[in-house]
Amino acid sequence: MTDQALWALGRGTGITALAFLTLSLGLGIATRSGRPLATLPRFAVVDVHRFAALAGTLLVAMHLGLLFFDPYAQLRLLDFVIPFLGAYRPLWLGLGTLAVDVLIVVIVSSLLRHRLGVRTFRAVHWATYALWPTALAHALGNGTDAGRTWFLVFAASCALIVAAALTWRLRADFVEYADKRIVERR
Repeated sequence: MTDQALWALGRGTGITALAFLTLSLGLGIATRSGRPLATLPRFAVVDVHRFAALAGTLLVAMHLGLLFFDPYAQLRLLDFVIPFLGAYRPLWLGLGTLAVDVLIVVIVSSLLRHRLGVRTFRAVHWATYALWPTALAHALGNGTDAGRTWFLVFAASCALIVAAALTWRLRADFVEYADKRIVERR
């Protein structure tokens, strides 16, 4: 019974982490526009982005811990650090490990943001554009729910949210910095 609970909680935290990381990525893109999102002012969007990123990170940590102690998953500490060495579906597990490694780099850069400087922080933060699809691929390839309709709808919804945010980001009228917006208005 405990084994099943660990497995269910491990899966659930992974899926919920993907939802929060999707929200964080979408809101992160939105905050770069400097415009309010719906009725929320920019500072509120930034706060929700940070909360979603923190919640997603904590859920990833829970996902790892629960699956580490689950006897069915049979994960080793090495599987959490070095990608593509796992015994079970090494490619898909390796993508999850790679996503965690990138997540750690992004977290550390966020914590050291004021010491790194804005340019370095932004350059490292761009890694989230690789982190998110890697995590989604891990969920689709390694997740035991990947063949279920509800999960495919969930994954497609996450992909749609990110695609919409990226489409908005790539629009010609997307101006990232306030000083450029002021110059363009003149």
